[in-house]
Amino acid sequence: MAIKIFIIVGLLLILYSLGSALIFLVKDHGEGDRTVKRLTWRIALSLLLFLGLWAAYQMGYIEPKSGPVNWPQSDQESGQPAKPE
Repeated sequence: MAIKIFIIVGLLLILYSLGSALIFLVKDHGEGDRTVKRLTWRIALSLLLFLGLWAAYQMGYIEPKSGPVNWPQSDQESGQPAKPE
């Protein structure tokens, strides 16, 4: 549950940074450095979120899902698609 909260908070912070950069771009008419600073924050937050997800995967806190329910899986040994039941 903590990982989901981390992801949601990270995405909200990234969206806030992107929105505020747009507002500063419109208000400052491209002058000044507030837009660049907000976009730099967005890049840093995105990188932090990506590295956090990678670390959580490496430590086993999150696992990839196989797909939708009843999705046929391939046979691991032969590489052939699984036969439907």
